[in-house]
Amino acid sequence: MLVEVKDRLDDPSIREIVGVSVYPDPDKLEKTIEAYKSDSGLELYGYEAEGECIGIIGLRMNEGGEMKIEHLAVSPDYRGLGYGRGLVLEAIDKKSPTVLVAETDEDAVDFYRNIGFEIESLGELYPGVERFKCVYVVQANE
Repeated sequence: MLVEVKDRLDDPSIREIVGVSVYPDPDKLEKTIEAYKSDSGLELYGYEAEGECIGIIGLRMNEGGEMKIEHLAVSPDYRGLGYGRGLVLEAIDKKSPTVLVAETDEDAVDFYRNIGFEIESLGELYPGVERFKCVYVVQANE
């Protein structure tokens, strides 16, 4: 079940999972945490199992019903068990977007491809790092 966790950004367990989504870069983690605290348009939800937050999805709703996935991460102990897909599906249910958009790297592009996103290479936006735009059009019955 998705729960709002934006008010729990100082909780070490939430910070740890947000950190997974920005890799082990303390400066980037602090900037990300500050962005969620200061930007009312950014939403952050956690997925809880057995009283523990095991995954997060950060998103922004844009005009025309577009939902941009800003951050998506699942605790390493729970990967490969469908929680990432569950986070996306529950976000669709909660926000009712018409389209989902995410930008990711080569490490995560197969996750998006496997759950039905269309993938487009954006090329190397950073030296040596290929980025991908992932788009999913939500069907009316989803």
